[in-house]
Amino acid sequence: MITLTVQTHAQSELRDITQQVQEAVRQGGVDDGLCTLFIPHTTAGVTLNENWDSDVQRDILLTLADIAPVDPRHRHREGNSPAHIKASMVGASALVFVKGGQLQLGRWQGIYLAEFDGPRSRNVWVKVVAG
Repeated sequence: MITLTVQTHAQSELRDITQQVQEAVRQGGVDDGLCTLFIPHTTAGVTLNENWDSDVQRDILLTLADIAPVDPRHRHREGNSPAHIKASMVGASALVFVKGGQLQLGRWQGIYLAEFDGPRSRNVWVKVVAG
């Protein structure tokens, strides 16, 4: 397992980590197999989405903010319930095929760390297995 450390810069953001994950695949030395990503945080997630038009990331964050806004009925004492809700919606893991030592992503796909309670230093666990 390889741990990537990603510094986020805003309370909510999608950080493109595709190149760091590709480097982890290279370090893993697997030509054909699977790359599993896991975020060991409850207020961040991982997702695959378009990496060509940055408006897509903005639109995703905007819509998630509408779906899970700050609400005075939230009881979590830290005050970051919307971050927990968004992280649950996005999810904590992703699986990507590896072929020829390369991540097999769609033409416009990228891998994103989804930050909802930043800025923070986040870990992404990457496990590449042959198969």
